Amino acid sequence: MSLVWTLIATFLYVEIAIVLLFVLPIASPSRWQRFFKSRFLEMINRQAQIYFYLLFGVLILFLLEAIREMRKYSQSDPNSEAHPNVGMQHSMRLFRAQRNFYITGFSIFLILVIRRLIMLISTQATLLAQSEASLRQAQSASTAARTLLSQQKDKETEEENSDEKAKTEKLIGDLKNKLKEMGSELDRERKDKAAVISQAEGLTKEFDRVTEEYSKMQRNLTIGDSRKDE
Repeated sequence: MSLVWTLIATFLYVEIAIVLLFVLPIASPSRWQRFFKSRFLEMINRQAQIYFYLLFGVLILFLLEAIREMRKYSQSDPNSEAHPNVGMQHSMRLFRAQRNFYITGFSIFLILVIRRLIMLISTQATLLAQSEASLRQAQSASTAARTLLSQQKDKETEEENSDEKAKTEKLIGDLKNKLKEMGSELDRERKDKAAVISQAEGLTKEFDRVTEEYSKMQRNLTIGDSRKDE
């Protein structure tokens, strides 16, 4: 294997290792995002598109070269039947061409996969950050809503208590007024009763006086009749 194909094979192994790192649950998407946003990768990211297309173009060229060699050595050589060593070399070169084709093809495929995985991990990290922010916002909104509800309930309770207090004070005032009225009526009844009693006593005295006068008159009449009879 020549130095160029050795480098491409090494690049393929590095790609396989990177894909395994991205696929296995080694780090969370947020950690990968912080790693992607590091200073070193930020410096590389400025020219990332140029490096990607340059490397992709080089791999495409080597893939075309491998396809050309495959087509070249796929044709049967007439000298291979007469010279077995020539046939073995022809088959070995065909095998090398096929090996180089697979190495280059998988390298191109994995570089596309790695690029897509980086985009998906970055998107997932962004969505997770947004979801956490939305969750915190929803929690703060829920806390604020509960606070407002509790304040509203306290306010309603205070209003109800004030209404109940006002009703109680009004009821107490009405009862006091009724007690005053009842006291006034009781005083009037007591005065009326005293007046009736005094009138009754006066009538009793007058009745006794009239009865006494009547008795006196009756005694006088009796005495006058007895004198006439004599």
